[in-house]
Amino acid sequence: MSLRVVLAGWLLCCAAAVSLPALADESDTGRIHVTGEGSAALAPDMATLSLTVTREGDTASEALAANTEAMRQVMAAMRKAGVADKDLQTSQFNISPRYSRVDPRSGDDDQGPRIVGYQVRNGLTVRVRDINLVGKLLDSAVQQGVNEGGQITLGNADPAAAIDRARQQAMRDALSRARVLAEAAGVKTGRILEIQEQSFHGGPSPAPMYRMSEMAMADSVPVAGGENEYRVNVSLTIAIQP
Repeated sequence: MSLRVVLAGWLLCCAAAVSLPALADESDTGRIHVTGEGSAALAPDMATLSLTVTREGDTASEALAANTEAMRQVMAAMRKAGVADKDLQTSQFNISPRYSRVDPRSGDDDQGPRIVGYQVRNGLTVRVRDINLVGKLLDSAVQQGVNEGGQITLGNADPAAAIDRARQQAMRDALSRARVLAEAAGVKTGRILEIQEQSFHGGPSPAPMYRMSEMAMADSVPVAGGENEYRVNVSLTIAIQP
């Protein structure tokens, strides 16, 4: 047997002797699993409006022409109020026939529903970057022909700072819980082995849709901003020492 083979075998044995205890120590390390919670509130600084124009006509072209004219006026009013083109987006468009109702008591099996007109629905999503304008924009939209929708969603253009505050609070909460558990168990916390995060936007639900008739009668639609809440949960796995 050559000296090279003997040396190679000796090195492999040394490597095994060094690595096996290390693996055993890692696998035998006790651990604590904790979850921390954090939240931060932020006043909304923007809103999203969902507006719909619905028009009917004897023919599809008549309904489309009426709807198109009304939507043009609505979009012009939004632009005049200061809404940028990039904040106006068509959200839906639909042309559907309207059918006559068949009286089942007539006894005429051959008499089926027939088309008596058409309906055109055109939806518009408006991003409002100044929530103080929301009530004014809703009033203007109704005056220009919006007769469906009216849902308002209040949000924040950049909630990153609030979410970071919630993360820090969640981490402090998790570490505090780990220390309390370790002290109660008579051990000490070691290094953090794993971190997992879950973020939630727990702000208020979108404002309910107003009836267009109520909007038309109101001097100004009241809109309360409130606060949006951003929540973060952090899960930690921490090694413990005797």
